[in-house]
Amino acid sequence: MNEILEILEKDARATPEEIARMLNQKAVAVKSAIKKLEKDGVILKYKTVINKEILREENNCVRALIEVKLTPQKNLGFDHLAERVYQFPEVTSCYLMSGTYDLLVVVEGKNIHTVSSFVSEKLAPMENVRGTVTHFILKKYKEDGDILKQPEKSKRPAITL
Repeated sequence: MNEILEILEKDARATPEEIARMLNQKAVAVKSAIKKLEKDGVILKYKTVINKEILREENNCVRALIEVKLTPQKNLGFDHLAERVYQFPEVTSCYLMSGTYDLLVVVEGKNIHTVSSFVSEKLAPMENVRGTVTHFILKKYKEDGDILKQPEKSKRPAITL
């Protein structure tokens, strides 16, 4: 992969000037390369990784992984069905898989009931969906290469004199 992309993938806040220093290039050349990567659709957007485990009380978001078995439509295959699935606002990611199921769908909702309602009322009844298996995420330790470790609080009582 392109060295500029590798740096931006690790830290999207890296400036063209910083990247230029790391790669021993001119900042103008790096800016131009980044603009081209954006224009060509290689760089889609820049994201912030948020440790939602720390915000748990404020953000009661529930995330589930849903295995979906499909019967592909003649002349349309899996792509058409996947497009119908990923258009739902509850769906945050959708992958075509090899193995015992066809799609892996990542869904977020306010609580377990909103996710289960999505599956039972929208996803499972869709034409060509043969079955679903839902796995609720209980705790995340690492996501997209980032360890989501919370700072440890000392369990020892403070000593006062």
